[in-house]
Amino acid sequence: MTKVLNVTLFDCGLDAAVHTCLEQCADSYQRENKCISATDAHGLVTAYRQPEFKALLDSFYWVMPDGMPSVLLGKWRGATQMTRCYGPDFFKQILTNSVGKEITHFFCGGKEGVADELKVAVSQKFGNHQVVGTFCPPFREMSDQELKELAQTINRSGANIVWIGLGTPKQERFAQRLSMWTNVHFLVTVGAAFDFHTDRVTQAPAWMQRLSLEWFFRLMVEPKRLGGRYFRVVPLFIWFNLKEAFRPSKSVQA
Repeated sequence: MTKVLNVTLFDCGLDAAVHTCLEQCADSYQRENKCISATDAHGLVTAYRQPEFKALLDSFYWVMPDGMPSVLLGKWRGATQMTRCYGPDFFKQILTNSVGKEITHFFCGGKEGVADELKVAVSQKFGNHQVVGTFCPPFREMSDQELKELAQTINRSGANIVWIGLGTPKQERFAQRLSMWTNVHFLVTVGAAFDFHTDRVTQAPAWMQRLSLEWFFRLMVEPKRLGGRYFRVVPLFIWFNLKEAFRPSKSVQA
C-alpha cells in the first residue's frame, strides 16, 4: 500500500481490485461489511485537514485512488502496479463481471429516483439484473434508528455489495455508520457514478481522464456547482503534497 497525504491507498491496480472484490463475495467468505472508498483529491485534502475523517478512511478496507494525481504520486514513490481506480469504472466492471454470478447489489444514493434509474440502466447497459434494492437517503443526517431500519431492509434483500453515491465526505461517513448494522460483503462509495451511469452527468472523454484533466471538463460542465470546490481543492492538494515532500524526517535517537 502507498500513502498520499498520509492516507494509505490501494496500489495494486483496478483489475486486481475488481478480481478481489468479486472473489470475496463468494459464500465461502464471511460477510464482514468491508468499506471501500474511491477517493479523489477532495477526499484526501479533507482527510489531511480533518483528523476525524482521516481516522475514518484509515478504518476502511481499501481507499482506492480515484484520481490520476494520486496515481502519479504513487508511481513516483515506487508503486509500479498502481492504476486509477475510478469509482464509475470500478462500479461498471463489478456490475459487468458479476453477471451470471450469485452476486447481488443494493443502490443507495442520489436524488429522488436516481437509484431506481440506475437499476434500469445497469440492466440495459451491462445486462445485470441482480439489483435487489434501492434507497434514496434524505439530505439531512439519518438517525441511528433510521439507519438500522435501512440495514434491515438491505439484510433481508441478501445483497452482497451496497453501492453508495452521496459525494465525499458524506458518503464515507454514511457507509461507516451503516456498516455497523449491515450483513454484507462490501459497502462501496463511488461518488458521481450514479449520475454518470444514468446519463444525468456527462463523463469526460477518456483522453482527458488519462491526462488528469477530468476536473477541467467537469468544471466546464458544472461551473457553478464545482467551481468553488476545484479552485479551493486543487491548490491545496498541490501545496499539502509539497509540504509532505519537503517535511524533515524525524531523527532516530539511539
